[in-house]
Amino acid sequence: MKSEKKIYFSMVMCALFWAGAFVAGKIGVNEFPPFSLAFFRFLFSTIIVFPMMIRHEDKNWKLKKSDLPVLLVLGIVGMFGYHVLFFTALKYTTAINSSMIAATNPMLTSILASLLIKERLGIKRIGTILIAFSGVVLTITNGQIGVIKDISFNIGDIIMLFAVICWVVYSVISKKVMPKYSPLIITAYSFLICLVTLIPFVFIEKPLTYLPNVTWKGWVSVLYMSVFASVIGYLVQQISIKKIGPSKTNVFINLVPVFSVILSFLILKEEVTIIKIFSVAIIITGVYLNSRLKIEIKASA
Repeated sequence: MKSEKKIYFSMVMCALFWAGAFVAGKIGVNEFPPFSLAFFRFLFSTIIVFPMMIRHEDKNWKLKKSDLPVLLVLGIVGMFGYHVLFFTALKYTTAINSSMIAATNPMLTSILASLLIKERLGIKRIGTILIAFSGVVLTITNGQIGVIKDISFNIGDIIMLFAVICWVVYSVISKKVMPKYSPLIITAYSFLICLVTLIPFVFIEKPLTYLPNVTWKGWVSVLYMSVFASVIGYLVQQISIKKIGPSKTNVFINLVPVFSVILSFLILKEEVTIIKIFSVAIIITGVYLNSRLKIEIKASA
């Protein structure tokens, strides 16, 4: 039970790092094209995490050929796909639309986990996901639920939806190789595959035309995303998926808008309303209730 509490605390910290990464991503996307921003993020991440893997995993870090297809899916779909689509979406869609779409992540994860790895999608789990999601809706609409009907979906919204689907696939499929490899190995190879996949696209964006103009803020945003959101965030996420499963892990993503409100107040001096405080309470309630539920596996027919 103590180990689970540590996982829950670690995932809360991940949500904080990912909330900060959203701010960093907004800065970075103004100075780097999408493929290049993802490339530099994972270049630094791979440089950090790969030596860690070789040092701590001894000879266990070598992959079996039979597991390569799954690792390719994780690297290409989960890392390359999600980040390129996410950075691209930020150029076309609004914050409210992208937040609404991203908040469907836990629900989609539970559904896919139910289909692929036989996690039981019970009424209680559905209820806790909906509670947390309702808090997210209140947060991003500031209590003005009526604005939802005015949302018009554009190309950015569609791109963001595909980004979320990529993340969900990564979360669930990674469970397939977890009995064989440590979270560090899965994370390191996912980063490396993503990095290699990005290389040809970076040259298409002609880096010599924009790199001389990148400011220190742009590089700091990349380093923040590399260390905190990628290396620390993904390692903790993989450990969490291994310990408590993808459905319970991804519910903590609903805490990202909570920390976004806090960071906006502390850093940007934005107003924190009663509605936002109420929304935070609802989200935390949903996350807590979900963390209390045990994972059940469907019996084979």
